[in-house]
Amino acid sequence: MTVVIQLLVLLPLLGFAVTLLIPQKQEKLIARNTVLFIILHFLTLCVLGFFWVKNGFEVINLKEITLFKSVGYEFYIDFYFDEASFVYLFLGAFICFLISQYSRYYMHREEGYKRFFSTFLFFYSGLTIVVSAGNLETLFIGWEILGISSFLLIAFYRNRYLPVKNAVKVFSVYRIGDVGIILAMWLSHHLWHENISFIKLNNYEIVHEHLAQHSWIGVGISLLLLLSAMAKSAIFPFSSWLPRAMEGPTPSSAVFYGSLSVHIGAFLLLRTYHFWEHQVSMRVVVIIFGLLTAILATLSARVQSNIKSQIAYSSLAQIGLIFIEIALGLEILALVHIAGNAFLRTYQLLISPSTVTYKIREQFFHFQPREKTIEDSWPKRLEYTLYILSLKEWNLDNMQYKYLWNPAKQLGSKLSFLSKPFFIGLAVLIFLSGLVLHFFEDKVPVNVIRNIPLLFAAIGLLFVLKSFTERKNVFLSWWLIVFNHCWIALAVSYNEHFGFTHHIWYLGGVLVAGFFGFWILMRLKKKERKVSLDQFYGYSYEYKRYNIAFLLAGLVLAGFPISPTFIGEDLVFSHIHEDQFLLAFCVSLSLIIDGLALIRIYSRVFLGPFIKTYDGIVKRNA
Repeated sequence: MTVVIQLLVLLPLLGFAVTLLIPQKQEKLIARNTVLFIILHFLTLCVLGFFWVKNGFEVINLKEITLFKSVGYEFYIDFYFDEASFVYLFLGAFICFLISQYSRYYMHREEGYKRFFSTFLFFYSGLTIVVSAGNLETLFIGWEILGISSFLLIAFYRNRYLPVKNAVKVFSVYRIGDVGIILAMWLSHHLWHENISFIKLNNYEIVHEHLAQHSWIGVGISLLLLLSAMAKSAIFPFSSWLPRAMEGPTPSSAVFYGSLSVHIGAFLLLRTYHFWEHQVSMRVVVIIFGLLTAILATLSARVQSNIKSQIAYSSLAQIGLIFIEIALGLEILALVHIAGNAFLRTYQLLISPSTVTYKIREQFFHFQPREKTIEDSWPKRLEYTLYILSLKEWNLDNMQYKYLWNPAKQLGSKLSFLSKPFFIGLAVLIFLSGLVLHFFEDKVPVNVIRNIPLLFAAIGLLFVLKSFTERKNVFLSWWLIVFNHCWIALAVSYNEHFGFTHHIWYLGGVLVAGFFGFWILMRLKKKERKVSLDQFYGYSYEYKRYNIAFLLAGLVLAGFPISPTFIGEDLVFSHIHEDQFLLAFCVSLSLIIDGLALIRIYSRVFLGPFIKTYDGIVKRNA
């Protein structure tokens, strides 16, 4: 059984690695490799399902490997298999098989044929890890993979303006969900005093004992998990990103935002249901947001002129109902509903190009007047108001900019003084003073030591805000992100047990990636002279190797699970005390914004319309 579960997780990753080795021109080999590994994965799932049924549907938990262990902390990989895992894995294998077959012909002779299939298998690996995860740490690895693969597939047509712009928008919402899980892990460390596994969450006695003593922490964990689920599944008020994610190819829209990825938020609630099932307030909140989403998405779907957007909002309305079913404890009904919605939306998205063609023909040769609907019986003022609001998608996109991103940009724009040499030197001096103070910590008053971590974390937050709003100097923006990580490490180092080894885990990958990314930007500037953040330059068109290398460096800085920085971020939060909420808030906000700043740097330098002096000026809507 252990070997079968290991194969289940490793096969998609192995398929992704093999795809990277196949030459770009070998389209048939790339497609056959993808289909082969998906079939092998499905057969492995069938074998695991056979033994699972034979053992009486007994829950399987496998603690695989411990990556890091210190005083009061253990980061380990854990796998878990139950009926929810089986349903999601079956859906994933079956739908991905259909999409891979469909894409063999749909993507034929596309410039990014290999890039599509490799990203597709990368997404499939992340999905498998999320669904098979046995604790939040393992789930977060797959969660991050889903996020970056979504960004890459939405921006698949990377030489166009709108796909890249919308990919950044979607990633910004995903980043909120990422930090929601990070903060949930932080509170879980203080609630359980360990990295809790999902199998322990199913034990009512253990959960009740801990929540009875720390009820507010339990409510905080539940709300943070709900925030992550809402961001990933586009639940109100995060609904506006879903139709914008349809900028990618039709197969990726079908597998991501019609069937699999968009239901991962519901899976997170199912997986953690036994933790919050006795919190009545949490269940009421889930029902309210699910009902709002179902109503608003239904109204928006009825006025869409774009078929992909119409399908997206129709799917979203069903996801809102699924959230309600989960909150009511109807887990089996929710799983059946997820499967039905996934298959239907996949089918609708795959036939959407043909449907548009047929509808255009019908308009010319078989025109029929519009039939009366229930809205025609409403008062005209109400009908027109709902129509305009639905057409504007309830202004959710503007609300996010007004209350979320614009305040951050306005604050960052007032930090222009940070780019001046005097203030940079002053910041370095304060940082060095903090290091000296850390070595003589015993001689400093306790009240000072308690407030210093928050001060340093706030300085780091200012650095990354300036990086996020920098419009010209790409090198300044890049180094401000690196310095932000250094400030965070210094702030947390004043808490106990965060020693030299922890700094190596956290800052080792950050510093290496920082110098490597800087070297790439310098090389690019020598070749092109113009490397800035004032527009999209699209240098991936000519510098494909630099594009891949810089993306990897940026992912390391963002804490993606390909370097020790990923474990280092979890270590940082494990050493923030439960009464240091402001410190946790500053650090989490820094991680949100540094991920956005990194994607923004990558997008503006390497993605978008490619402009050279010997080319014509490419318009923004190209």
